[in-house]
Amino acid sequence: MTVTAERDTVSVGEFDFECGESIPELEIAYETYGEFEGDNAVLICHALTGSAHVAAHPDADDATSGQARAWWDDIVGPGKAIDTTEYYVVCANVPGSCYGTTGPASTNPETGEPYGTDFPPVTVRDWTEAQRALLDELGVPHLHAVVGGSVGGMNVLEWAKRHPDHVDRIATIATAPRLDTQSLALHGIKRRAITADPAWDGGDYYGEDHPDPTDGLALARQIGHVMYLSKASMDRKFGRRSAGREAERTFPEEPAAAFFPYRDVESYLDYQAEKFVDRFDANAFLTMTRATENYDLAAGFESDADALSAFDGSALVMSFTADWHFTVSQAESLAESLREAGTATAHHVVESDHGHDAFLVEPENVGPPLADFLEAGVTGSAVTDTSDDDDEPTESDFAPVHTGLFS
Repeated sequence: MTVTAERDTVSVGEFDFECGESIPELEIAYETYGEFEGDNAVLICHALTGSAHVAAHPDADDATSGQARAWWDDIVGPGKAIDTTEYYVVCANVPGSCYGTTGPASTNPETGEPYGTDFPPVTVRDWTEAQRALLDELGVPHLHAVVGGSVGGMNVLEWAKRHPDHVDRIATIATAPRLDTQSLALHGIKRRAITADPAWDGGDYYGEDHPDPTDGLALARQIGHVMYLSKASMDRKFGRRSAGREAERTFPEEPAAAFFPYRDVESYLDYQAEKFVDRFDANAFLTMTRATENYDLAAGFESDADALSAFDGSALVMSFTADWHFTVSQAESLAESLREAGTATAHHVVESDHGHDAFLVEPENVGPPLADFLEAGVTGSAVTDTSDDDDEPTESDFAPVHTGLFS
């Protein structure tokens, strides 16, 4: 079935950031799928290094979309969980990124040079306000739902906090109201990997005669990959195996390295890093991670529940048992805050050993409850609230949801 799709960039004019700074023009890259019918718009919020290219369509040029394939194509499309024959789907690249929306690598019209580190500090609030401005340009005053995974889920929460009257349903997947201390530490190491690269040069590395800080960005990406996997998934996929004979080490090694095996897991991380540095900008990575780690749902309010008190729609919180980046317990805390705020809420826990990446690689577990939630809210047949409301929540209190429920 053919679905109308659009890929474009729109200017929303001068944009004021939460930090107090502004830029003369913010351009937003976006994609839309399906037909707008007044009450069927669904906004999808991408994760840290995602793009607007959420689903495949004939007009998309994957070579320039920023990613080898549409990042949630298993979930978004005709007949899929977010059915583009029923919903008008919008996905926008957020400010500070490098996939078409204005960010550090963009040209500052006042200087004719890339913004670099002169680009204003960006927050999740800025992402939300930019999306609101885009929807105004598209003539979409109200959203049936806002959906997002990982840091895109923080973006979803900010919609409920800042524009509670503009959205009926929110779905947060593998996310939390804020990063925990361990994640803050790892984010800090990722940033230091970039800024310690001599080629970063204080962020002024643009131009044909200047090398990009690819080594630092590659290391940052590798740290991120480890954060997104679980022990079980890494053991299953790589074990302690050596890489194949054709595999070559990407990074310089000490002389003794020749005596020891180049392991399969190292080769995988090197390969992923090589692909990533070809498609992402180091300053944009710094900007996006700063926005993520400084997000706090309760900022400006007494609590998370207080921040969500004006939202009177319904909410789906989804978490995964092996996700140590955004844990089941963090998700349950969010669900409890939503309930305290009076929001009809289901916390759907998926038994999975894929780690944080589960929301991207397990469409058979993510799709059914999400589809039912969009159609029927928390009363959907596949939307199961698996949290235990009677006792103090611990991870062992959550009854896992098995694939068989959806077969």
